[in-house]
Amino acid sequence: MKVIIAAAGTAGHINPALSIANIIKEKEKNSKIIFIGTTRGLENDLVPRAGYELKTIDAYGLSKEISIDNLKKICKTIKGIGEAKKIVKEFKPDIVIGTGGYICGATVLAAKANKIPVLLHESNAFPGMAIKMLSKKADTILVSFKDAIERIPNCKNVVFTGTPVKVKKRNYSINEKLKIINSVGLNKAKPIILIFGGSQGAQKINEALIEIIEQKKNKNYQIIWATGPKQFEIIKLELQKKDININDISNCKILPYIYNMEEIENIADVVVARSGAMTITEIANLSKPSILIPLPNVSNDHQMYNAKVLEKVGAAKIIKNNELTGSLLNSEIEKIVLDKEKCLKMGENAYKVSNKNVEEKIYREIDKLVMRGK
Repeated sequence: MKVIIAAAGTAGHINPALSIANIIKEKEKNSKIIFIGTTRGLENDLVPRAGYELKTIDAYGLSKEISIDNLKKICKTIKGIGEAKKIVKEFKPDIVIGTGGYICGATVLAAKANKIPVLLHESNAFPGMAIKMLSKKADTILVSFKDAIERIPNCKNVVFTGTPVKVKKRNYSINEKLKIINSVGLNKAKPIILIFGGSQGAQKINEALIEIIEQKKNKNYQIIWATGPKQFEIIKLELQKKDININDISNCKILPYIYNMEEIENIADVVVARSGAMTITEIANLSKPSILIPLPNVSNDHQMYNAKVLEKVGAAKIIKNNELTGSLLNSEIEKIVLDKEKCLKMGENAYKVSNKNVEEKIYREIDKLVMRGK
């Protein structure tokens, strides 16, 4: 099988694309897969790191605003469509797959010009602009949440599959769990709250955590806090101003980034995070109660829609970004973590929206389109 995957910009677009590529490779070891991206996004790091070839074109998200800058972007994007057509024509793929973002436009148009089947994957509960605009041209659209189906009216075939994620549920033994807890300098005596704001961190969440630490509110629970690499030194300095050593805080371990996220998520009692599609999927798969702070000012407020998937089944508490404070966050953490029955019930509710056999479902739909095209 020969496959082109269009993925660019954020980890939210690129990581599902890499997971899909890995599924195809696992099923068909002789498959040839290349990615199309831009020179500006995370794909330039993540795609080669995963062992796949990346070809880059010019493509931009377009604004309704009339300006010289926007006209330049339109011209470059038109040029990018030509570049994508050349790649498609030379590679001769059996299928083109897109996972959202502006890169999909040029690549999908190039695929349709060469009569190549197109499959799109939408990770969010509220589909992004690219998916909605390309829905008529796609042969199949896969969605991560059932709520998204009714929001894509123009595609002839929308299939609920879920999002493939690396983090899986693990049933660690008592000794294995203790080893993981000890490795981050915490102990088994108090519940553990995992807090993160995505790969780059989240300033508002970080500010709330500084307040909790400064006022020593976390006496009843322990924190594992991933600040994001860009925020770590800033937070270290902020804590120093308050005479707090970042490496010596009671009931708290602060890290720039968590590399063993699967282990940490599995041993955590509660997750506090933004509500990107992959985070929601991992929380559901791992049966974790959560407090979600949706990132504001994103396309169609899609993180709020994602968070509501868990909230409406009683698995999550939503705090709006502009309402977040250390006092409020601490109060909501304690309401959950100090009530064992509530904590357990929220976790069970989260698992209700977990998707099973995601990889098999995705591969099945890919294979259907490839076979139809032959």
